[in-house]
Amino acid sequence: MHLDTPKAMISQPRLITLLDLSRSGLDKLRKKDASFPKPIKSGPHRQAANFYIAAEVEAWIQSQIEKRDR
Repeated sequence: MHLDTPKAMISQPRLITLLDLSRSGLDKLRKKDASFPKPIKSGPHRQAANFYIAAEVEAWIQSQIEKRDR
């Protein structure tokens, strides 16, 4: 998953698809792994959409690969 713009944002539904997770699976991952990137909310309301910075997600994935390969 490489995006051209370093500050590109990924919507939560797209991130779920890219990581092959369910919404609850993503929630569990975020709670279990404190190093997982924090979302940016599109507004102050509870139901506001969540977005993630693509570069942060890519860095997290790379760190998981490095942990695996140690």
